Amino acid sequence: MAAISFIGTGNMGAALIKGLSGAEGIRLAGFDLDREKLNALCAQCALGAADTMHDAVAQADYVVLCVKPQQMKAVLTDIHPALTADKCLISIAAGVTTAQLTAWSGEACPVVRVMPNTPALVGGGVSAVCLDHPHLTAQQKQMVQRIFGTVGSVHVLEEKAFDAFTAVAGSGPAYVFYFMEALIEASVHAGLSRPQSASIVAELFEGSLRLARESMTHPSILREMVTSPAGTTIAALAHMDRMAVRASILDAVDKAKKRSEELGR
Repeated sequence: MAAISFIGTGNMGAALIKGLSGAEGIRLAGFDLDREKLNALCAQCALGAADTMHDAVAQADYVVLCVKPQQMKAVLTDIHPALTADKCLISIAAGVTTAQLTAWSGEACPVVRVMPNTPALVGGGVSAVCLDHPHLTAQQKQMVQRIFGTVGSVHVLEEKAFDAFTAVAGSGPAYVFYFMEALIEASVHAGLSRPQSASIVAELFEGSLRLARESMTHPSILREMVTSPAGTTIAALAHMDRMAVRASILDAVDKAKKRSEELGR
């Protein structure tokens, strides 16, 4: 039986708890300053409420830290006395490095850095996990991947790749929603109602993603399938090329990567 405790049961913590609830061989506990929210989650899931962070850590084999980056140092300093070498710390705080987690926890136990993204809230997330800590066991590595596999796909990456992952997949949902929003506005401008536009654009993205997944065809070929000579699509794509849309996307991701690097320092 693996005991997993969550410090913080906000959106991401709750998503992970719901994904793990009822799983064989797992016992869940949680702590949150918002007791009302915690109790409501306990009523929905197979989750025990811990009275303090120390209680949550003491009963855990794995401690999942779902707190904001600026809170991480204080939380680790607080729970440090309850940490032992056989436990495993897992952090989803953006920009907080493995070295920082190790130092702030007094090198008491192995640590894992994870970068999930918001589609995890509906089971469609993409998470990067860093398993570089030398004291992690094979069992701990497997369990970390199992935890985050409940809310989507998991990619094991070296920590040096995290800034690139953050720029693409961590920030990526915002890029998608930005483009969706622009298409909705364009649809309204073209004469469709706003409710119609929102529905059509959502269905467009859903169907296009399904086609990409099920056909296993490169996006370039799928794009060419829609692009008839002298047609409407090539007119639109040619305009995007003249406006350097592709180059802007490359530059935007590069900006996000550099900002992630800055935050890590």
